[in-house]
Amino acid sequence: MKFDKLQLDGKKVSIEVLDKIFSGKINKKLVSSVLYKTNANYKKRHAKTKQQNEIAGSTSKIYAQKGTGNARHASRKAPIFVGGGVAHGPKGELAYKKRKLNKSEKKLSIVSLITEKNKLKNLIIFSDFTNEIKKTKEMYKIIKKFEITNSLIILDKLSKEKIEKSVKNIPNIKVTDINHFSAFDIVKFKKVVFTESSVKELEKKYL
Repeated sequence: MKFDKLQLDGKKVSIEVLDKIFSGKINKKLVSSVLYKTNANYKKRHAKTKQQNEIAGSTSKIYAQKGTGNARHASRKAPIFVGGGVAHGPKGELAYKKRKLNKSEKKLSIVSLITEKNKLKNLIIFSDFTNEIKKTKEMYKIIKKFEITNSLIILDKLSKEKIEKSVKNIPNIKVTDINHFSAFDIVKFKKVVFTESSVKELEKKYL
């Protein structure tokens, strides 16, 4: 399919992109599943309390079962006692399994989301950045000009080196490359921006 590539002076040049990626099938059920798994894996569960079996000390019965007039108890490790284990407390990160995402799930969810961005006209392809942009002010002017103030910018290696420093402190913008973005990133930002070379890299990866 044909797609307009934008140059920094505002001129448009038509380029060929893969239908398979930019005009693919939108699978919302799959996207929802991938986002759920990704979000669950992002969560950090550092809080941890000791369970009854993790408390140090004797496991012997504290007094006879009958004849004392007291309630029946086993060891001092029981949650009912001060210093005992904690019942139903947080178990730490290791107690939770990571939800696995296979390669086909990742790829199909990315294709679905890129296709959706394209249909909503929230997908932009720029020419590669050949000149270094050092000042944040200069980069912000470009962002305002093309109305990409809330964007995920996916760059090729050379373009990333040219503009990464100037865009780093601009809010609501994330700069990354083909190997370091997820479905969650695409959903988080309103627009997705590629460079011509990053599109070619994406096509090679997804063929």
